[in-house]
Amino acid sequence: MTVTVSGPPPDEVYDVVVVGAGIVGAAIARELARYPLRTALVEASADVGDGTSKANTAILHTGFDAVPGSLEARLVREGQGRLAAYAEECGIPVEPIGALLVAWDEEQLAALPGLARKAARNGYRRTRTVSADELRRREPHLGPGALGALEVPDESIICPWTTTLAYATQAVRSGVDLHLNCRVREVTEGAPDAPHLLTTARGPLRTRWLVNAAGLYADTFDRLLGHTDFSVTPRRGQLIVFDKPARPLVGQILLPVPTVAGKGVLVSPTVYGNVMLGPTAEDLTDKRATGSTAEGLAFLREKGRRIMPDLLEEEVTAVYAGLRAATEHDDYAIRSHPEQRYVTVGGIRSTGLTASMAIGAHVVELLTEAGAETGAATDLVPVTMPNLGEAYPRPYQRADLIAADPEYGALVCHCERVSRGEIRDAFAADIPPSSPEGLRRRTRALGGRCQGFYCGAEVRALFDSPGDDASAPGTEAAR
Repeated sequence: MTVTVSGPPPDEVYDVVVVGAGIVGAAIARELARYPLRTALVEASADVGDGTSKANTAILHTGFDAVPGSLEARLVREGQGRLAAYAEECGIPVEPIGALLVAWDEEQLAALPGLARKAARNGYRRTRTVSADELRRREPHLGPGALGALEVPDESIICPWTTTLAYATQAVRSGVDLHLNCRVREVTEGAPDAPHLLTTARGPLRTRWLVNAAGLYADTFDRLLGHTDFSVTPRRGQLIVFDKPARPLVGQILLPVPTVAGKGVLVSPTVYGNVMLGPTAEDLTDKRATGSTAEGLAFLREKGRRIMPDLLEEEVTAVYAGLRAATEHDDYAIRSHPEQRYVTVGGIRSTGLTASMAIGAHVVELLTEAGAETGAATDLVPVTMPNLGEAYPRPYQRADLIAADPEYGALVCHCERVSRGEIRDAFAADIPPSSPEGLRRRTRALGGRCQGFYCGAEVRALFDSPGDDASAPGTEAAR
């Protein structure tokens, strides 16, 4: 295994190169790691999951409201089961709290039976209509005027950061090379028996087969191979994260009745113990416009005031924005080009987190059908991820861990209860953080109410000079 961040890529010919180390690219690389292939995962950023994947709404979907018969519907349905089992296996925080699609007027109320029928066509038959009285009993902090809801009991919340890191870590441990800071600038197609040549920011890289999982830039990459099947329009979703005292206000994920413009503004708990309000849905042209705006936050507060007025009285921990890779099509843009030994994985919107493992398996099938000789699959090297969720004991709550290593009881970030031992383990991991932001996604340090005001200096000092203790391998603080 190799993780590189600088210098030229190795002078060898890979069997498969996956471009893009977000949730989808990492899932594809993990699936390819099952096979006796020389595989590389290439990422323009200095970390995995550093683009769209880090700003997901963090819901593990059932796929009840996907377009029936679409590829997305199938892959979300398959992916939900795969990811739920995988999370249990390797310690990714998941809470199956269920969801309620809340109807606020007669038109929305009348739409609920149709949504239940749509869910059934997608293979999900556990929806149930909830009366206004029952809804009020279950969610007493809802704003006035809710007329009823459709219950989707198997919707869950999940940690998207740990999921991406788990995929990439397992891929690397199973033999995949990860090349960071390695933006692909040009592709020169090889002759039928010759490898493709990728010109990257770190030098040339050669591969027999190529997979495009470049997220927001999947259309740009596709054009390097001569394809114009789709165009990505970045759709910004701004969100507000409320502090932990708000958590008792919300029992389940509260969804709006969806429209053609999207799934709308939701209120959802997070596995970290916060409550999230959002997202907006703003079609932009700038694929780097991840800043929040006064207009967007005002819009969310207006929506939130109707959904749950009490929530607006709570303290805000953070605001953030992510860009979804929307296209002109209603479905994923996953295409195989056998004559080029190339697979495009584009147009993966917010459901990509749920569908990720199924997308990985689907891409391997496409490669095999196109003529790639993958060989026989084998078991992957297992991984156990540190627990970032509140549904299971955190390291500072585990007397056994602290007795074995007191560093798990030495808190550095008091807002999020992050110990020095967890930070040390992050530095010693197969894919260590490259920035304080990357450390936050691995430990929650700097992500609490004070946003690093109190612990920032110490965390950054540890990051800049981890020292012998912090860089030595430690016990994984798993759940």
